[in-house]
Amino acid sequence: MTQPPLILGFDTSAAFCAAALLRGDTVLATRHEDMARGQAERLIPLLEELLAEVDTTWRDLSALGVGIGPGNFTGIRIGVSAARGLALGLAIPAVGVSGCEARALLAPGQSVAIPAPRDQIFLCDNANPANTPRLMPRETAGDILSESAPQGLAEAICRVAATRWQTRPPAPAPLYVRPADAAPSRDRPPVLLD
Repeated sequence: MTQPPLILGFDTSAAFCAAALLRGDTVLATRHEDMARGQAERLIPLLEELLAEVDTTWRDLSALGVGIGPGNFTGIRIGVSAARGLALGLAIPAVGVSGCEARALLAPGQSVAIPAPRDQIFLCDNANPANTPRLMPRETAGDILSESAPQGLAEAICRVAATRWQTRPPAPAPLYVRPADAAPSRDRPPVLLD
């Protein structure tokens, strides 16, 4: 008898590293660590610990799911680049899942908003969570701010990825709703060759 697919999902789009392992409909394990910094150094060891916890290896995975944002620019890049590298090295698909899609799965039919910097929120489209959320002031959100546990998000990412991985989706890409805070230098670069 063949085993159901094994999906590893993770998210680093906020101040945490979170991961879950899903076989069929069963969550085998979840892990998360709150951290404002250090996700790049901690993500792969955390994933290895999760796999070891259920006595499995990277080669046993059928697919990956990764949170693509919205959220912290650096955190999103860490998660997406890790998923793309792992997918390439393991020759398995990686599925990008937005925070709106994951939260919609956790709270079906409810309005969902994701915390954003500078006292703002990302307001998700309730009718179609795959749409890009709108950035708006937190005060206009009222009671709809949705705080989801990181391990719950990782589990939801697994569940969404489980519905898409066999279609060979495109490589995950960051979902940036607002422009980066950094700007290119206004100074003209030096002329290196004449």
